[in-house]
Amino acid sequence: MAVLADHHSLAVVFGILGNIISVLVFLAPVPTFCRIYKKKSTESFQSLPYQVALFSCMLWLYYALIKKGAFLLITINAFGCVVETIYISMFLAYASKNSRMSAMKLFISMNLGLFSFILILTHFLLKSSIRVQVLGWICVAISVSVFAAPLNIMARVIRTKSVEFMPFTLSFFLTLSAVMWFAYGLFIKDLCVAVSSILWDTIYLLFRPSLSLEATNRLILFCCCL
Repeated sequence: MAVLADHHSLAVVFGILGNIISVLVFLAPVPTFCRIYKKKSTESFQSLPYQVALFSCMLWLYYALIKKGAFLLITINAFGCVVETIYISMFLAYASKNSRMSAMKLFISMNLGLFSFILILTHFLLKSSIRVQVLGWICVAISVSVFAAPLNIMARVIRTKSVEFMPFTLSFFLTLSAVMWFAYGLFIKDLCVAVSSILWDTIYLLFRPSLSLEATNRLILFCCCL
């Protein structure tokens, strides 16, 4: 009983820390959108990372609502849904006509269409006994997309030899957040949460050798802060 109590306490601690750090992750793009607001232009920025992040938050929120004892997952993903919606709204407000149309098509097809399909599939076509498990692994699959979305920015760093569009702050806080949620997933014995949390570190380690020297050095500086 004491061991179970300790595991529960540690899960709560790591869950709260995960919430706090994840809030910083969600707020990391604020300087980008301040720049967009001041220049009244989205420049070369894309809506893809924010749209995929919103989609992921929506799925994890749905997962947390049907899973018992996942209040800490509900709080952070509800916050993420609100923040990402604000970012996407600002992007649509200041994007060019072509970028706006592309972003709207992506939003309708993914955040409305695909999410509705998954909702109907899991709620009406799956047995309640396997619903949480299946949805959890769907969330893990989508998390791959969330962490892979910034890779187009990494490609730009390699091509232009410039780190202007590389979200270093986001990279740092994603890594720190992954550690917290990995520990949280282990202590609550939720393999889906634990697995999805280590994807960013894995992708970073795989792609780091391809980055320019300046980008690599700056990323190392951020990681050393851990």
